[in-house]
Amino acid sequence: MLSSTAECLFWLGRYTERAANIARGLGVASRMASLSASLGGDGAEWRALLIASGGEAAFSEKYPAITQEAVVDWLVRDEDNPSGIVTCFDAARRNGRAVRTALTVDMWSALNDSWNRLRKLDLSQIEGEALPEFLDWVRERVLLFNGAAHDTMLRGEAWRFVELGTALERADNSARLLDVRHGMLAVGETAEYAQWQAILASASAGRAYQWVYRDRLEPRRIAELLILRPELPRSLVACFGLVSEILEAIATEQGGRRGECHRMAGQLHATLRYARIEDIFAEGLHLFLTRKIETAAALGAAIEGFYIRA
Repeated sequence: MLSSTAECLFWLGRYTERAANIARGLGVASRMASLSASLGGDGAEWRALLIASGGEAAFSEKYPAITQEAVVDWLVRDEDNPSGIVTCFDAARRNGRAVRTALTVDMWSALNDSWNRLRKLDLSQIEGEALPEFLDWVRERVLLFNGAAHDTMLRGEAWRFVELGTALERADNSARLLDVRHGMLAVGETAEYAQWQAILASASAGRAYQWVYRDRLEPRRIAELLILRPELPRSLVACFGLVSEILEAIATEQGGRRGECHRMAGQLHATLRYARIEDIFAEGLHLFLTRKIETAAALGAAIEGFYIRA
């Protein structure tokens, strides 16, 4: 496969996943901000979302204050934000169009139709009661694309690079959403209980928690679920395990050619696979997650260096 094709497929997976993650985070932040206001809070949810999206610094350069209106504008409409929903859909479509023949008809239809519908929307009106409906639509469109890919795409290199981008983006998002709320996992007051629910909702893992633990919410179990439980598709161990598996499959298809990214992915997955949540908390949850975020970034760069920039 040409490196340019691999790059487009890899980033197609990343951008579609990122759009859904931002939509999910916005929906949770909106609900939690309303709860915080009713409890006399300061609306810190919006800042937490900016940090989790990795865009707080760039946001602060353009907007004078962190408000709901400003954050929604930044994460939905602002063309200067490479992680905004509109820019993610735009970038995903451009990457998809560049490798149109590598996609199935259903994949391209889902991607192209989403972009065409998005362009027709009056984005200035996406606020208040219209925001949740729009965010649900975004998630549904990404699910449609992912479903089309899963059901119709040949399990070859093209499929693997889309999945590789999706898995890496998902791992980074899970680590960030946990890290930005790591302090909430150390206390147990009523307001924090709602925050624990928000953490699970951000990963669409509320029902999964009840299925696995069949008990009330507990901070360490939430962290364990999102870090160490392989049954959860968005856990760190599941995502990095999938990255390692895909890289090995690509290497096998290419005659055994491997690089630093394969070693990093395998080592990272093994570390998580045999980790214990007690040891993670003893080390410090924030320190642990910060390292994983940095490692995910380094792994992404190594993958691009080996397969795309080489």
